[in-house]
Amino acid sequence: MKSTIIVEAGIAALWSVLLAACDRTIKADNLAGEPPAAEVVHKRGAGLVKVDHPEQFSLSIATRHADSPELRVTGVVSADVSRNVPVISMATGRILEIRARLGDTVTKGQLLMRVQSADIAQAFSDYQQAVADERLAAAQLNRSKVLYQRGAIALKDLELVQDTEEKADVTLATAVEHLRVLGVDKDHPSAIVDVTAPAAGVITDQQVTAASGTQGLASPNAFTISDLSHVWILCDVYENDLSFVHMKQYADIRLNAYPNLTFQGHLSNIGPILDPNIRTAKVRIEVENPGLMRLGMFVQATFHSEESQVHALLPASAILHLHDRDWVYVPQGKDMFRRVEVRGGKMVAPGQQEVLSGVRPGDRVVTDALDLQNTVEY
Repeated sequence: MKSTIIVEAGIAALWSVLLAACDRTIKADNLAGEPPAAEVVHKRGAGLVKVDHPEQFSLSIATRHADSPELRVTGVVSADVSRNVPVISMATGRILEIRARLGDTVTKGQLLMRVQSADIAQAFSDYQQAVADERLAAAQLNRSKVLYQRGAIALKDLELVQDTEEKADVTLATAVEHLRVLGVDKDHPSAIVDVTAPAAGVITDQQVTAASGTQGLASPNAFTISDLSHVWILCDVYENDLSFVHMKQYADIRLNAYPNLTFQGHLSNIGPILDPNIRTAKVRIEVENPGLMRLGMFVQATFHSEESQVHALLPASAILHLHDRDWVYVPQGKDMFRRVEVRGGKMVAPGQQEVLSGVRPGDRVVTDALDLQNTVEY
């Protein structure tokens, strides 16, 4: 029985030896057809890495790229306040009807609302009394002139009548002007006044509703009509970037709603006060509205510098974004690479990116920085 166990144990041991030898043979065959893996040694503190096969990492040469610096800021489409026209009712009373709404496009003279006012009734009463007084004064003056010619009255009496007639004319003219200011026709007396649009444009604000009341000048503007043929772009520019903008400078405007369209406007004002919380100043750009710009739209404004600058241009894959910084790997000797911090710029199609600092035109860098980074052993 013991001999049988010994024999079986020997056979199992022999099989284990044979299987291990076969496994080593298979692994050796597989590795024979593959290139040797790059062994990388990372030297801490120096930003250097050493590789056994540096030829596996292709290099690119930074090219020369001349371009004008740009400043991109965000903004909002706003109405040009110089093109805003308020609509008010001089008459105090109750609003009977509203013929226009917020957002409507109106023409000059278009009826906006109708107001029933007791002021108009009183104004008509004053006007009719002024008409009667003026007629009486005119008749008395005519009689006085005849009497004066015949010697029936003295000159001072005639002058007194003339003064009364002149005052009656003034009172009548004042009553007519009062009716005109209230917006009614003296030849068509009515307690209802029609309020019309003083200019063409878009109603951008409405402060009245049907059946509400109006207190004349004491009430807020019933409507605000804005001419949106020209609008303002209000942008926030950080304090550190204010040196980049100046008066009369032109900017390219792109609407978020229409990113493929570009409009041009000129800078007309730089705010004299900074926002103390975010350290920005309001910058105003005036631009002609082709009809696509609506109040409140978000836009991106790009300011171009008049001076051209030269920067290095690299494949975008050569720039490694790590820990909120940009890096590239440059060859350092035979089998060493150094990680260098750079400041990346804008993307340049196809697949190219500007480098503002850290690399100069003509410098060599690793084409795929991420590939080398992934092989670094920490």
